[in-house]
Formats: sequence, structure tokens, C-alpha cells
Amino acid sequence: MDVTIKTVHFSISEKLEEFTTKKVSKAIAKHDEVVSANVIMKLTKPETNNNKEVEIIFSVKGSELFAKKSADTFEEAVDLSLDAVKKQLLKYKDKLQAR
Repeated sequence: MDVTIKTVHFSISEKLEEFTTKKVSKAIAKHDEVVSANVIMKLTKPETNNNKEVEIIFSVKGSELFAKKSADTFEEAVDLSLDAVKKQLLKYKDKLQAR
């Protein structure tokens, strides 16, 4: 499974890219429904709090799951976004099983 990472207004460090890829890959490893994963990282207003924004999009069969969170660090924003999209993924799986 490919994890695509895009950045806006900054260049990603190798360490952050490895962290993000590892976290996202681990989150989707147990879910065959996920077709692809895209991560978009933005640096907004560099001098303010909660200026690191992460969007995670999981493409699943017939739909997309999306979460967008901001935090003081990109790592924290990745974790928050993953938590949100994993909840959506569980709801999606429940809907599939109910059919």
C-alpha cells in the first residue's frame, strides 16, 4: 500500500516522512478496505500556536474517509488525524457488515 505525502509551505524532513509513513501504514495494515492513503501537511501562520495542519484521506471501496487536525507539532497532528479517520473506518466496516 502506498502512502502519499504532500507538503504545503515547507519541506518535509526525512524523520517526519518516516514517522508519518510508519504510522499511516500501521493504521491501514489491518484494513483490506483501504485502497490508498494520502497525507497533506500544511504550515499555517508560522508564528502562532497550533500552526501545523494535517489532512488524512483514506480511499476505501466506494468512498473516502477524511480527517483534518491542527496541533503544535506535525507528529501530534498526524496522531490526532489518524485517530479520527480510524473511527470513521470502523463505522464504515460496521456499515459493510450490516449489509
